Amino acid sequence: MHLKPRSALWMTAYFVSVLATPVDAQDLSKQALLIVNVPANAEVYFGKTLTKNTGTQRVWLTPVLAAGKDFEYELTAVWKVGAETHKATQLAVVRAGGRTEVDLTKATTSEATLPEQPAPKTDPIQPAPKAAKPQSRTFQFTYEAIIKDVPEGKKARVWIPLPVTTADQDVVIEKMEVPGKETIGREKQYGNQMLYFEAEPNNAGEIPLKMTYRVTRREVQTDAEAGKAIKPLASEKIARFLQADKMVPVGGKSLSIIDEAKLPGTQASIGKVVYDAVNNHMKYDKSGTGWGRGDSDWACDSKYGNCTDFHSMFISIARAKKIPSKFEMGFPLPPERGAGKVGGYHCWAWFLPDGKGWVPVDISEANRFPNMRDYYFGNLTENRVQFSTGRDIELVPQQDGPALNYFVYPYVEVDGASHPLEKITRTYTYQDLPK
Repeated sequence: MHLKPRSALWMTAYFVSVLATPVDAQDLSKQALLIVNVPANAEVYFGKTLTKNTGTQRVWLTPVLAAGKDFEYELTAVWKVGAETHKATQLAVVRAGGRTEVDLTKATTSEATLPEQPAPKTDPIQPAPKAAKPQSRTFQFTYEAIIKDVPEGKKARVWIPLPVTTADQDVVIEKMEVPGKETIGREKQYGNQMLYFEAEPNNAGEIPLKMTYRVTRREVQTDAEAGKAIKPLASEKIARFLQADKMVPVGGKSLSIIDEAKLPGTQASIGKVVYDAVNNHMKYDKSGTGWGRGDSDWACDSKYGNCTDFHSMFISIARAKKIPSKFEMGFPLPPERGAGKVGGYHCWAWFLPDGKGWVPVDISEANRFPNMRDYYFGNLTENRVQFSTGRDIELVPQQDGPALNYFVYPYVEVDGASHPLEKITRTYTYQDLPK
C-alpha cells in the first residue's frame, strides 16, 4: 500500500479506521480524512493491499502528511453483480487538514482482474501508535452457546467464565438466559468469577445459554522505566505468578532463545529483551496441530503458534528471571466500530518488574502487525474484553475433571466426565454503543 506525493516520492502508508470516531473530536491539521463510497459488497484495495472495512461508505484517516503538499492514493473497488464482476479504479488526492470523498460505485471496466495480493505483514486498519489520551470503547458483548448431544435424562454441570469490572474495563450483565438455577462463584487462586448451573437437555438433546454484557474497555498505556504501570491489587497472590503451570515451566526450553550474559540490569529492560526474543523466535501460524495449548516447550521447538503459545514462552522466561508474570484470556474485537461476530479467544500477558507495577505485552499481535511492535510492549488497545486470568484453573463448585488449562469457553461435565468442546456450539458477537 503506497502513498504517492505528486513530486513522485513514495512512502509506505498505513491507515486507521475512524468509522465510529467523531471527526470533529480529532486533530486533522496534519492528516487527511478519506471517504470512499462503494457498493456494499465491494472489496477495496489501496494499491495491491486489500482493506477490511465494510459497508457502503469506508472511512480512513491518513498518516501524518507534509504540510502544503498533495498526495495520491490509488484506490480499486471490486464487486459482484450476479455472476458478473465489476471494477472501478481512481486516484484520490489528499492534503493535510483536508477531506476527500471518492465515488467508486460505478464500474470503469468489466474486466475485473483482482490485484495480485501477497498477504500483507501489516494491517491497514490497525490502530496507530498510542495517542496522548487513552482511548475507550463501549459495546454490547453477547456470549452464546448450545450444548449438544446430552443424553436424555442426564443432568449436565455447566460453568461459564464471567468478565468483571477491573481497572481496564467496566462490565455490567444486561441479560442472563440459562435453563437452570444459577450461582456465581469466585475461585481462590486468581479471583476468577464464574456462573454455574445444572440442567437437563431439551427435546433436541440440547442445553442453550446466552449472556449479554455491556462493556466499556479502556486502552492501557504504561511505561515501566518511567514508573508508569498498573498497581497490583491487594488481593493478588503475586507469589503464584512466579510458579510453574502444567504447560508453562519456569524457564524450560524457552530460556535457550535469550543470551543471559547480555541481559540488562533492570527487570523492565529484561522484559523488553524477552518480548523481542519471543517475537523474533516465533511466527503467528495456526497450521497443523499442537498450537493453541500454550505449551511453552512445544512452542520453543516448533517456532510457531497462536497467542497462547507466544505468551506462554514469555511467562516461562520472565518467571525464570524472578519477574512475576500472568496470563489473561478474553475475546478480541476488530478495530473498526460497528457490529459482527468474534471468531474466538485472544490472550495477552503482564509482567511485574521490580515491583513497579504491571506492564502488559501482546506479542502475538506485534508479530501479526509489525508496525505495532513498539506499541504492544507496555500498551493494549481497547479492542478486547477480558474474561479470566491464569492457567490450571479450579472451578467453583469443584469440577470432577482436572484443572482447566485456561478458562474462556463453557466447561461442561456429564456423569463426571468432560463434555467434548466440539459438541458445544459457540457464538460470540459485539455491537458498539454510544459512550
